[in-house]
Amino acid sequence: MALDKDLSSIQEARDLAQKAYDAWKSWSHASQAEVDRICAAMAEAGYQAAERVGRLAQEETSFGVAAHKRIKNEFASRTVWQSIRDLKTVGVIRHDPDRRLYEIAWPLGVVVALIPSTNPTSTAYFKALIAVKTRNAIIFAPHPSAARCTYEAVQAMAMAAENAGAPRGLISCMQQISLQGTQELMTHRLTALILATGGSPMVRAAHSTGKPAYGVGPGNVPVYVDRSADLEKAARYIVASKAFDYSTICATEQAVVADRPIARRLADLMRQQGAYFTSEQETESLRRLVFHADGSINTALVAKSAPYVAAYANFQVPADTRILVTPLTKAGKQEPLSFEKLTTVLAWYETDGWEQGCETSLALIDTGGRGHTQIIYANDDRVIMAFGLEKPVFRILVNTMGSLGAIGLTTGLMPSLTLGSGGVGGSITGDNVTAYHLINIKRLAYEMSTPPLEALTAGPSLPGPSPTEIERVVRQVISDILGSKTN
Repeated sequence: MALDKDLSSIQEARDLAQKAYDAWKSWSHASQAEVDRICAAMAEAGYQAAERVGRLAQEETSFGVAAHKRIKNEFASRTVWQSIRDLKTVGVIRHDPDRRLYEIAWPLGVVVALIPSTNPTSTAYFKALIAVKTRNAIIFAPHPSAARCTYEAVQAMAMAAENAGAPRGLISCMQQISLQGTQELMTHRLTALILATGGSPMVRAAHSTGKPAYGVGPGNVPVYVDRSADLEKAARYIVASKAFDYSTICATEQAVVADRPIARRLADLMRQQGAYFTSEQETESLRRLVFHADGSINTALVAKSAPYVAAYANFQVPADTRILVTPLTKAGKQEPLSFEKLTTVLAWYETDGWEQGCETSLALIDTGGRGHTQIIYANDDRVIMAFGLEKPVFRILVNTMGSLGAIGLTTGLMPSLTLGSGGVGGSITGDNVTAYHLINIKRLAYEMSTPPLEALTAGPSLPGPSPTEIERVVRQVISDILGSKTN
């Protein structure tokens, strides 16, 4: 009898969980050499397939730019692998002879990975590598609108792993996609951890299962440009970063906060880079169309080019326009365009001095980006450190792009496509999630000092009741009971 879609999805989730667990039981005993050899093969296979699956992602979702997705796929395969290649994940990984302490890596088991439609192939690459590097099995639950491209990306990794000697079923991907199936996968008794990257509803669902979860959601990244900044560099980087893959990375710039003495010059330089500053009427049109009345984003405009967004909003821009910049004065619920915009629309604010710039940045972070990312362009170390110390975010990027800096391509941050927002952002970590987040550590600890045996074996400091006293109390209790029964 044919099952309906939901039942088929649930059954597939159960089957994949069991197969992954069986594969993990074998893989959990792999040596470091085996792990590294198979991960190297996976990274190379992913790199070679980067263009193909990037093109598939753009075609299937209609989001972003295929060439930019290729860059992300190459980053998520080769660059991520290079960042974790030398990480010890098997056996004794650290030894402290002074403390007589050994730390031993221990895998988690079966990891369930939720994948967003905005970065469906690169996120799959990245999560497959960090899971296998740590001797875990991994099952992917794609977004329904990106099911095919995610599956193809996962298959590239899975086939490379199996051809190199990994057990079959170690890396797998759901094909019968439904909410019920994904829920079954997340709550399955064999699931050890959920690695969720995507929108707020997805992250809340992961945290509500009762399973351990790394859940990371949206950012709302302000970029403050100080009067001490290199304005040419800032303009070039901001426009290029916002236009990159049409703003699909969660750390992409969402608002410029320009120091007033340099604001006009910065705006002119951004125009030279392809930025179009909207009129009040055009801004109002975008305000009504980028978001729905309930505050949710209009998916028809997600990851679309600036000319496409402008035409949707009934105004025209030059064909070479890369981003739309909307001058604003308010932030928060009263201004929809102050929230995260997963498209080529960038807010613009002007403030007088870095202190006001700091306040405006905080207001923007509070609209939905707590814990995520802040960018600052400045050459005044005092201002840079003030932003670093005061902002409730865990990535403060200095003089670099948001989209590529936060993920670790242009900075020293750990390469990752899952960016934690810490406790203030509802996440268990503020780190760029990577391989060492997917292992537990056993600690083998030797005695370093002798216990105070005399104190442990000494008798009580106060004498207890004597046997005769105990007998007297017992007789009295019995007598009282019998007397009460007689009465």
